[in-house]
Amino acid sequence: MANTGKKTKGKQKIEIKMIENQDDRLITFSKRRSGIYKKIGELSTLCGSEILFIIFSPAGKPFTFGHPSIEFIANRFLNGNIPVIDDMHALIEVHCTVRINKLIQLYNEVQSQIDASNETQRVLAQQITSGTDSNRWWETPLDQLNPRELYERYSHFSKLLDLFHISRSKKIATASSTVAPTGPAKDAPTNFPLS
Repeated sequence: MANTGKKTKGKQKIEIKMIENQDDRLITFSKRRSGIYKKIGELSTLCGSEILFIIFSPAGKPFTFGHPSIEFIANRFLNGNIPVIDDMHALIEVHCTVRINKLIQLYNEVQSQIDASNETQRVLAQQITSGTDSNRWWETPLDQLNPRELYERYSHFSKLLDLFHISRSKKIATASSTVAPTGPAKDAPTNFPLS
């Protein structure tokens, strides 16, 4: 039977004590430095405040960590706790200004469209109340129209005829989806053209 035991010792509890060998201390520090920085960053996020943290390596070299940045904390300390505007705040401010300008431009465009629509509505209402012949186009005799007006009249009648066909088709579809009558309806025309 083959040996299925572990080949390595795995994760073991170690005694916390000073590492005597200088090289081993430097290696251990370099391996754990990123984890320490991560924990400091989480702490500053949870506390919601600025943090300046300085770690000295076993060789005496200082490693610093500052949140939001070392420069921000140093300027705040040197200026006597006067808030310093850093680059991030300036970028956010510029982005907000650009966004507001775009929204103002969009608002002005929509407002001008509304004004144009109101003007068109006012002109149409004035034509209706003044009783001009422009809104009673069907009463003008055909022999008094020029070719463009004839074409417009033809397109109006074509649209009207299309609307009649669509309405008729919807009514037929509605009627056929309900109970079908046994005979033709008394008021339904039987000689109406289908197309």
